[in-house]
Amino acid sequence: MTNHSEQNDPIDTDNCPDAVSCSGAVDSAGSSAVDSTGQADKADKANRADDADKACPSGSVGEALVTLRTPAELADALPYLLGFRPEESVVLIALHGERGRLGGRVRLGIPGRAEDWPPIAEQLAQCLVGGCERRGARPDGIIAFLCAEPEGAESGRQVMERLRPLAQVLRTACGSLDVPVYEVVCISAGSFWTYCCPDGECCPPEGVPLLRPGTSVLAAATAYAGAQVGVTTREMRARLMPWDSAAARDQKAALDAAGVAIVRRIMEEGGHAEVAADTLDLARRIMGRMTAAPLVSDRLEADLQDDELMAHDEAAALILGLQDRTTRDQAAEWMEGDIATPALRLWRALARRCVGTYGEHAAAPLSLAGWVAWSLGDTTEGQEALDMALCADPNYTFAQLLHHACAGDLDPEPIRRCLRGERTGRDVKGGQADLPLTTEPLNPEKEPVGAAPRRRRPARPKSGSAARSTDRPSTAGPQNRRRTIRRAARNDT
Repeated sequence: MTNHSEQNDPIDTDNCPDAVSCSGAVDSAGSSAVDSTGQADKADKANRADDADKACPSGSVGEALVTLRTPAELADALPYLLGFRPEESVVLIALHGERGRLGGRVRLGIPGRAEDWPPIAEQLAQCLVGGCERRGARPDGIIAFLCAEPEGAESGRQVMERLRPLAQVLRTACGSLDVPVYEVVCISAGSFWTYCCPDGECCPPEGVPLLRPGTSVLAAATAYAGAQVGVTTREMRARLMPWDSAAARDQKAALDAAGVAIVRRIMEEGGHAEVAADTLDLARRIMGRMTAAPLVSDRLEADLQDDELMAHDEAAALILGLQDRTTRDQAAEWMEGDIATPALRLWRALARRCVGTYGEHAAAPLSLAGWVAWSLGDTTEGQEALDMALCADPNYTFAQLLHHACAGDLDPEPIRRCLRGERTGRDVKGGQADLPLTTEPLNPEKEPVGAAPRRRRPARPKSGSAARSTDRPSTAGPQNRRRTIRRAARNDT
């Protein structure tokens, strides 16, 4: 669960090192079952250590047990439990049974305003507990994490103190649902603090340095399983942010030119169907180029390559064409099979092209990126993209519905079935079925949908992902054209 519009309960423990002792099986995705036993006695600790020593001496890592006995090990384990490194986040992880096997988890961006913390804490607690109950197992406890980096001259300890009220409302919110919080850990500036331990010897006020990455038992087990910790949430969002470079000016010019042309075409008799067909055909051609391009493992280099495979006017035609609801819904059908991965690459690339005053237009490609990522099993990127879609346009219904389902940890299969049904219905009515992707190269002579003048394809800077443009859509041309495209499409249908 993530929401960058931004955000459980009390159990005091007296002995920090033994307050949270976690044990669980590391699966192929690198996640771990976690067990919180509260104040464990020495015999129980010995049994758990013995279990860990005996676990899977020669079997698969999927059967290995990993015991986490201290807050330091918990803090180190968080990226491996989630599959990515959370930033500016609240993370809640459910625990089940006497050994506290890992259950559901939720993550949300920390709200900027402290007055928002109590209601958000209640929503988080209800989301986690409700999701576990839907799966038939109410959690027996929760571990909470607050991850935030210092701002300005702020120190890690000051971050911890600033977030202390949030830790308390989280514990209170979970307590109101009769689910105890065994531990709340704050991670900041390379150190961690626990809010539940009064012992200054094990948890000093200045914090405890995090374990060196890759040196823990869980890190070793995860690596042995062949899994990797993914990118940070900031890096995920950077792949979807509009350009802020010289190339952005050319892209905006192409969007301006294509906007006039596409509105004129839609207003003509039968123009809506023609523009929709041309938009989807152009999308298939560009996905074909991406599929045929050499495989690049580095994410930034892969994004740069995808940017090079699409000209400014082609991107403009697709961005504007996807503002039509029916065209966007048909594009959403590319959510599985061989076409899903190039579709996700295309939607990311289009989101990066919604520059300047066209920021509101990014709601369509961002929603599609979020939907495809979620459908492919990457809930984290799905939630990030849908968050960004709602930031671009808070009233975008498609993003609202998908965000609610994805954040609620629902199964995307019912939505996939619905979209398959729509595709089958068009086929029955004699509509054109999805064609295979072509490997047509970038052709400077072929004009795309919007009939905008051909421009050179962009050279996106390789210094890193561009910062998100701070320009907001104004009441000028781009926003009005977006509304005109939608109205014209409705009138034509």
